[in-house]
Amino acid sequence: MNYVGVDLHKKSISVCVVSQSREVLQSRRFWCVEPDRIEAFFGELGPHEVVVEATVGYEWFLRLVEPHAQRAVLAHPGKLRVIAQSTRKSDKLDARVLAEFLALGMIPEAHRPTPRVRDHRSLVRHRQFVQQRITATKSKIRRVLWDYNADRADLFTRLGREFLDEFELSPADRFRIDQLREQLEFLQARLKDANEQLRSFAQEGADWERRARELLRTIPGVGEVTSEVVLAELGDASRFGSTKKAVAYAGLAPGYRESAGKRKELSIEKKGSRLLRWVLVESAWQVVRYDAHWRSRFEQLAKRTGKKKAITAIARRLLTVMVAILHSGEPYQTNPAV
Repeated sequence: MNYVGVDLHKKSISVCVVSQSREVLQSRRFWCVEPDRIEAFFGELGPHEVVVEATVGYEWFLRLVEPHAQRAVLAHPGKLRVIAQSTRKSDKLDARVLAEFLALGMIPEAHRPTPRVRDHRSLVRHRQFVQQRITATKSKIRRVLWDYNADRADLFTRLGREFLDEFELSPADRFRIDQLREQLEFLQARLKDANEQLRSFAQEGADWERRARELLRTIPGVGEVTSEVVLAELGDASRFGSTKKAVAYAGLAPGYRESAGKRKELSIEKKGSRLLRWVLVESAWQVVRYDAHWRSRFEQLAKRTGKKKAITAIARRLLTVMVAILHSGEPYQTNPAV
């Protein structure tokens, strides 16, 4: 059995093949625009395992070589410190280190989402991208009106639109406002399309997926957007053996330093999906607003730690509740032990 380490980049890949005894058998470099040569190389290797880091764009490579490998491993780049912190670093050396770790059975594996989860994430993240552009465009419109002391709360309602039509602006600012309003209308149409596509995608899901949406939406303040983001970013919640692992995956676990028996808690680690953390914090504000029990807990925490840390703690606890109900299959119960 041979072991193949692959250092994958946007334009090229470096390949190192080692034996069970970690003797280097061959090293090669390929351009990513020549997939036929890459596939032919792996097809002629004989029995082998292959490893590549979970960086951007790995999926096309794994789909290409998986049919020829006895096992394809996706390595967790954040846990391969030996590569990240190396003082002697090159593509060739990185590929060799990966191959040797694979031969030793020491590769820290990363989760590889299913094709459906990847599609779900793609749609959810695209929707968020469009929403962010809408927010940015509205801010630009308001910025123009600030110069006239004419910003107003109802600017994007029917009355606000009528106000913009009639308000006197300089020719340059009128041009800017008209262009921005056209852009806003275009983006709002794209957001509507994205929402419809997500609903269509949801209807095609398996029974467990539809049930998971129903369960998440039994939590106060958790609606369509939150449930879609949580399901897309977490994937199948059953892969988490405990709620602590889900919290760590979301980057909401606080770091700590311990020395001489003294332990100091640090800020949250902020690893994983930024979108997932954002939606959990937003949902935490909603659940605090709508549920008296959560609000009481938040107020207690806020007195000791401040509102920012308190709402992060609520978001962390909210995620554990979400994972727990997905594991149990039971809807949210009022007044959980938080």
